[in-house]
Amino acid sequence: MQLMQTALQTLLGSTLIKATRRAAGIYQQFSPIQPSLNTMSSSLYTSETPASVKEAKGLHLITQSTPNGQKVQILLEELKDIYNTQWTTTLIDIRSNVQKSDWFLRLNPNGRIPVLIDNTQTPPFTVMETSAELLCLVDAADRDEVFSFTEELEKSQCLQWLFFWHGGGAPNQGQLNFFSIFAKEEIPYAISRFRHETLRHFSVLESHLAGQYTHQPRHYLAGAGKGKYSIADIGTWPWVKGWEFAGFQAEEMERFPHLMKWVERITRREPVKRALGEKYETNVDVAKQAGAGEFPWEKSK
Repeated sequence: MQLMQTALQTLLGSTLIKATRRAAGIYQQFSPIQPSLNTMSSSLYTSETPASVKEAKGLHLITQSTPNGQKVQILLEELKDIYNTQWTTTLIDIRSNVQKSDWFLRLNPNGRIPVLIDNTQTPPFTVMETSAELLCLVDAADRDEVFSFTEELEKSQCLQWLFFWHGGGAPNQGQLNFFSIFAKEEIPYAISRFRHETLRHFSVLESHLAGQYTHQPRHYLAGAGKGKYSIADIGTWPWVKGWEFAGFQAEEMERFPHLMKWVERITRREPVKRALGEKYETNVDVAKQAGAGEFPWEKSK
């Protein structure tokens, strides 16, 4: 055990975690970014960039209240309650494909929400990918590690479950949603494939929370004993709570009792309620003002 801890401290504590998080450049006091990062192009904003983005001061979030957007929305609301963390927000509507506009791609070349921007840097520093954003925020603002961990093995466990859902659960459930709800053509094999994989990921979460192999049921995904509410949960819950939207029936979810209790446990948190509330509801007129232009469903009018 001591050998394992020493190895993990070398890999995770001293190198991987700190390097990954701190490379993002967002610190609680918005300390200067390393000089090498300041060589980034200063043409981050253009005349097409919404004023709410390029005129923002401090930390700014571009989002829509989808499962991915909700991850960062939740953590920011949680940090606000603990540390009075402040930020501003621009809401867009991804149905208009505004996230594929030039002004947006300068902020996130992948054309996905959410995007975090530190406007105190010259040039402003952007962060894409939800797990990277969650890690940046806890490194920047969670000085008491309320939503992260101090002990190296717990840090490792947190990263494992955060990446498990980011790399497996979310993509499969997202594809299930697409082929079941949004695709113009019904492809039974695709629906069956992604449905099965989503259920399989649910079953892995259920096994872990139930303590199937440890004989220790858990309340949360990472941490000793029953675990502690952390970014591992925040990075997973917004997708899992949408099981009904994905087409699963209540009877199907009965096989995941510990997972369903976990969903309800997090649902009751006040910051979570705020993060899913009216504050983040996209208004079509506001979205147009953010550069969306004509919406696809209006072209036939």
